[in-house]
Amino acid sequence: MISDVRIGPDGVARCAWVGDDAEYRRYHDEEWGMPLHGDRALFEKMSLEGFQAGLSWITILRKRPRFREVFAGFEPEAVAAFGDADVERLMGDAGIIRNRAKILATISNARLVLEMEPGELDAFLWSFAPASHRRPSTFAEVPATTAESDAMSKALKKRGFRFVGSTTMYALMQSAGMVDDHVDGCWRVG
Repeated sequence: MISDVRIGPDGVARCAWVGDDAEYRRYHDEEWGMPLHGDRALFEKMSLEGFQAGLSWITILRKRPRFREVFAGFEPEAVAAFGDADVERLMGDAGIIRNRAKILATISNARLVLEMEPGELDAFLWSFAPASHRRPSTFAEVPATTAESDAMSKALKKRGFRFVGSTTMYALMQSAGMVDDHVDGCWRVG
């Protein structure tokens, strides 16, 4: 049986999914589950979660600096202005995930963010955070989707957003601190 908590090389108990990777430890300790606000920050998180679909998060995390560089810091105004030449430039960049549909979705999603009032993306996404959330005791209790992530996904798709399925949106909710899925025994619990 795999333990739900793992003691890292630094002697700290963390959620077992972290393993021994130093960048994963940093991400777990400093970002995952911490409340994240701001249209730009949440647009970046939504975009990266979309790129992660079908891949492991550590792959995205390791490529995140390059993603930030080539996607203009995920500033919606800059990304929304990307054209065909930018798509081809991105398709040729081995430092990111070269998936045309995901690249096009990121550009399209940036244009949709620009149609919103400043702060509206933040308020909209956070409106789906559950009023209460029971922290899981074990990984077996961590859902892949919830009624809230289903509703968030449906509402985003209705607005025209792409690569925002319910599983992807639940991952966003976890990483942006809308829910706290650190398991019992993790140092972040409490």
